[in-house]
Amino acid sequence: MATLSELLAEHTDLPGLAVDHLQRVVGDWQLLADLSFADLLLWVGAGPIDDGADIVCVAQCRPTTAPTVHLEDRVGTAASRAEHAPVFEALRTGRIVRADSETEAEGVYHPYPTYALREAVPVRCGDDVIAVLSRDTDQQRSRVRSALETAYMACSDDLCQMIADGTFPTTEDRAATHSSPRAGDGFIRLDTDGTVVYASPNALSAYHRMGLQSDLAGQDLAITTRSLVTDPFDAQEVVGDIQAALAGRTGRRMEVEARGATVLLRTLVLRPHGELAGAAVLVRDVTEVKRRDRALLSKDATIREIHHRVKNNLQTVAALLRLQARRTENPEAQVALTESVRRVTSIASVHEMLSMSVDEEVDLDEVVDRLLPIMADVATVHTARIKVRRAGSLGVFSAERATPLVMVLTELVQNAIEHAFDAGENGTVTIRSERSARWLDVIISDDGRGLPPGFSLEASDRLGLQIVRTLVTAELGGSIGLHPGADIGTDAVLRVPLGRRQGR
Repeated sequence: MATLSELLAEHTDLPGLAVDHLQRVVGDWQLLADLSFADLLLWVGAGPIDDGADIVCVAQCRPTTAPTVHLEDRVGTAASRAEHAPVFEALRTGRIVRADSETEAEGVYHPYPTYALREAVPVRCGDDVIAVLSRDTDQQRSRVRSALETAYMACSDDLCQMIADGTFPTTEDRAATHSSPRAGDGFIRLDTDGTVVYASPNALSAYHRMGLQSDLAGQDLAITTRSLVTDPFDAQEVVGDIQAALAGRTGRRMEVEARGATVLLRTLVLRPHGELAGAAVLVRDVTEVKRRDRALLSKDATIREIHHRVKNNLQTVAALLRLQARRTENPEAQVALTESVRRVTSIASVHEMLSMSVDEEVDLDEVVDRLLPIMADVATVHTARIKVRRAGSLGVFSAERATPLVMVLTELVQNAIEHAFDAGENGTVTIRSERSARWLDVIISDDGRGLPPGFSLEASDRLGLQIVRTLVTAELGGSIGLHPGADIGTDAVLRVPLGRRQGR
């Protein structure tokens, strides 16, 4: 489905400021849909309305507080004046227009259910009406409204009028929507003096958790909140924010703590027709969420510290093996110790990446790029003339699979360096990778002498190749093969599935 920006570009020639304003409206309209108990549709003209052009629906939002009126998606659909007369009227006059489907003329097609109450709210940006927001409500719901429904609807009516006035949402309002409370989390309505006119049960529960012993109704919310908040600076900031909203300045999102409880507050200025009508405060108790966040942060920090210590220990082991290799006069022992240094260093590099990562994932490109100089450095004496390069992206792997994959790559590169070239011979080893939705395909190719006659990977007794076969099949669930290159040299072909291994 096309995005709002794409639909606006396709059907309108609105300027950038108007497009940004519609993005803010859509970014904040879940709150409006929930307060209105209504489906919201955003309509724009597909051309000059006076010339008979149709309107197009460019966005849709369903309420979480009531059944939806529109079961089908209407985004991208066009409609004529006969189908949506209130929308055309709101576009033309810049006023809110309400139409009951029961009063529509017979014989005229309407895409709404017969029980829908439709309200068209012009969306104003500056001096221009740039779109229309339609509210479609199920009239079969009980005509007798509860106190909560009445408070919700009164607030939504004020916000809709502010949309028609062009005063909501502002840039500051949009910034406050990030992780802000929803209507169902907790709702408080204040009069112009800051006195609580209505507090929903969830809002009252949040304040009780903060230490309030009485009801909220009739209390000055700023004074009450200040008496509960633990930090005096936060308490004064909350008071200033509520008072600013009552004075008509843009509200914002805040997080406060009181007696072990953590609560999110968002204040909304209510100023329909340019006249202050109090404020709304959304409240959400996030105590348990914050507790889990702190636990996760502590666990994450512990895991990173473990990876850091493992990396340091492995580097110490590598240094001891390197020292032992230098003091050993037996050539075979020197080769074995040098290969061990390389393998330990490969594992240490993965843990070094994990110690700096916020999650258990490893960027293999960065790890391999760090290891390439090390591979050449610890190889046999003629490796100074061998170039190792990487082409393509290996991507990101989980920590569980990154370690065996890095070891496989280093073993294959080292095998090519040591066995494909004669002493003093120039050459190149290339790691080519290609990643699809299901597979990571890696070809490690060299331009050396090629495979010896009768070579078989399965029958090879080389320790490095035995390690490779074991890691590829048992740890990665992939496949590995060694084949003659297209022209010269050898290709080591590795295929690793990107999904979870079988049995995991």
